[in-house]
Amino acid sequence: MKKAILSVILLFAFLTGFAQSRNGIVCRLGFTYEISLSNNWGKGKPVIKNVQPYTPAEQAGIKRSDIIEAIDGVSVNNISPEEIDQMLNPAGKNDVMLTVRNLSTTPTKQVIVKKECKKSNAITEDQLASAFAMYSMETTNDQEFTCPFKTIVTSDSVNLAGFKTFAFAAIDENNRKIETAINECIENELTKKGLSVDIERPDMLVQTFYFFDKNPNYMGTNKVQVKKEPTFRYNFSHNKMEQFPFLNNAASEADAEYLLQFGFRLIDQRDIPGRVLWECEANELMEDSYRLDTYARVHVPLMCMQYPYVKYSRNVKFLVSKKSYNYTGISYNIDQLELVSDVDRNSPAYAAGIRPKDIIEKIGRHKMNHSAEEFSSAYKQFITKTMPYRDPKTQFTDANGFKRCMFWDTFKYPQVADAIQKSDYLGAFSYLYYFTPYINPSGNNTCTFNIKRGKTKLEVIIRPTIRTESTVEIK
Repeated sequence: MKKAILSVILLFAFLTGFAQSRNGIVCRLGFTYEISLSNNWGKGKPVIKNVQPYTPAEQAGIKRSDIIEAIDGVSVNNISPEEIDQMLNPAGKNDVMLTVRNLSTTPTKQVIVKKECKKSNAITEDQLASAFAMYSMETTNDQEFTCPFKTIVTSDSVNLAGFKTFAFAAIDENNRKIETAINECIENELTKKGLSVDIERPDMLVQTFYFFDKNPNYMGTNKVQVKKEPTFRYNFSHNKMEQFPFLNNAASEADAEYLLQFGFRLIDQRDIPGRVLWECEANELMEDSYRLDTYARVHVPLMCMQYPYVKYSRNVKFLVSKKSYNYTGISYNIDQLELVSDVDRNSPAYAAGIRPKDIIEKIGRHKMNHSAEEFSSAYKQFITKTMPYRDPKTQFTDANGFKRCMFWDTFKYPQVADAIQKSDYLGAFSYLYYFTPYINPSGNNTCTFNIKRGKTKLEVIIRPTIRTESTVEIK
């Protein structure tokens, strides 16, 4: 573990997600974007990459792959990328009107996104949950994975926004059950994007293809491969990362006992019938037998994330961010962490009476009068000393490259709960995970804040809301 890791993470969490500071205030809308290079989806315009949970963008209905056509009525065709960034954070204005296009809107829609602004030295509980993630890797972690997808888009300059309906090619009666299951997966994802089924006159025809069998060139178990890290991917159905019997990209075909191919293509039926508009194919090297319908249920949602906006033609990289934490609505002063910088209106802390400029003397039994550097040092010590309480069978590498991420050993929850209470570890921010049995065995998710307001001292009981965030994005 690198020295002073918390200071680095705190700074990273503090700076990311918010626009540049203006007069000591930072603002965000809650999405990231990139300027499209695609001839088929918003070329030269901002395309939404990711929408962050509990943000104004999510509340306004902004979706991944939305094309921003105009900002406050000004067409993005008439402004530079630098001006786009400035117009998305206008000084002296509390909201931004975006004109967006996607597969479900005809032709565009306008949405008003309110800016979320905070003091430049304020750090939120969402950011602190990331900073103190090692308290609860079970609920809060970032992981990456790569899928061996090959994605092809027509070389013609075709606007995919114009293709609104689809139907499926005729099913092979010999494989009706499996093809029906696969088609259901694809239909579910395409309709989520705003497309609809039209059997009579579809704009596109969906054609699937698949293969699974023993590998005739299999050379036997490769001892090097046996020691490899397991392959994890995200399963949308179960909302979690899971292990799969796939070999990684470095393996050769001779190392695989089984081979699997799965894919589907969208074929033009409207303008030039038979033209392939979009196609995604996966070729997997397998350690064990695997059901094609199960593969489709897990991977079709991942494959469809690149429709209609394709970033990778091969080997798609995904980032999974998972976070569940206690939300009270307090933002802390990064330079003086016991000082309340801000309190969200309509939040549990505000309802309990916490106000900006209050001094938090203690959270539970933990004192708050420590610097970020002191919290950092104590947190590092806690991570090191409690490693024996973690379960090695759950080890994984997170998105930051830390290889020793592990969940707590379920049989050692009492030791973890005892350790977090030790004064040397400065565990004040463990309240973010007070709903978990390894932090708080009592199961009573209420937090006691000892407050100083001027000369008055108060004991405030807060009943936090558990906020759960889970996002999957293409890196």
